[in-house]
Amino acid sequence: MIPAAGDPQHWIFLLFGAIMGIAIMAATWRLIIGPSLPDRVVALDLIGFLVVAIICVYAMVAQQPAAISVALIAALVLFLGTAAFAVYLDRKGQR
Repeated sequence: MIPAAGDPQHWIFLLFGAIMGIAIMAATWRLIIGPSLPDRVVALDLIGFLVVAIICVYAMVAQQPAAISVALIAALVLFLGTAAFAVYLDRKGQR
């Protein structure tokens, strides 16, 4: 159940959404402008984890515990992708 407009939780979730939106826009800017490939990968990883945080907050607000499982799987896939990229860079000799 989503909090009503007069409820303090409503304003907290609106503030959270605004902060997450600004953070995603900043990370997207770094993804587009990033001077190197590792910068872009870190920005993409940050965007992914911000989306995981949004899914977790949605699960709390909507009282949908199944969404936490989705967020957990997404976080695991993001971590494995970042680890795979680190191995790729290590084998190429770039640091």
